[in-house]
Amino acid sequence: MTQTLIAYSTDKGQTLKICRRIQEILEEKGEQVTLYNIADSKATLPTCDKILIGASIKHGKHSHKVFKFIRQHQQLLETLPSGFFSVSLVGRKPGKDSPDTNPYFQAFLKRIKWVPQFSEVFGGMVDYKRYNFFDKHIIRLIMTITKGPTNADACIEYTDWDKVSRFAVKVSEF
Repeated sequence: MTQTLIAYSTDKGQTLKICRRIQEILEEKGEQVTLYNIADSKATLPTCDKILIGASIKHGKHSHKVFKFIRQHQQLLETLPSGFFSVSLVGRKPGKDSPDTNPYFQAFLKRIKWVPQFSEVFGGMVDYKRYNFFDKHIIRLIMTITKGPTNADACIEYTDWDKVSRFAVKVSEF
């Protein structure tokens, strides 16, 4: 039985929600899956045969903990089948919804030495009621610029769950 590790970094929980859907599909395919919160850096990394990393974007960047995790486990990532997915509101837009076209994903690749064997970009979620004052105004500004929702009551999930499912099946094939 394949032991798959899904390491994640999430801010408001959408990335974890995506990880859980991928976990569900991988387990249906016969894999044993462990979710690992990258923010819990004191936790020992479980033994695994495959690694998937999922990370959200906050204020235009992936968490520095994601980069630290990759540096710490570089050799393992290069040895095992491994992949990466990014979650952002920009990922909701056609033309910015793939690893080749998403500016955050491209910036991510320039900062690391590891080359993921499988990768994807997913749209995130906007939920203004959950944001603090600063985040709410930054995201509303970004949404104004990118022609997204700016209503302070807006709660919209942009994650394409069929795309998540297709990606999970692809991950199961490695």
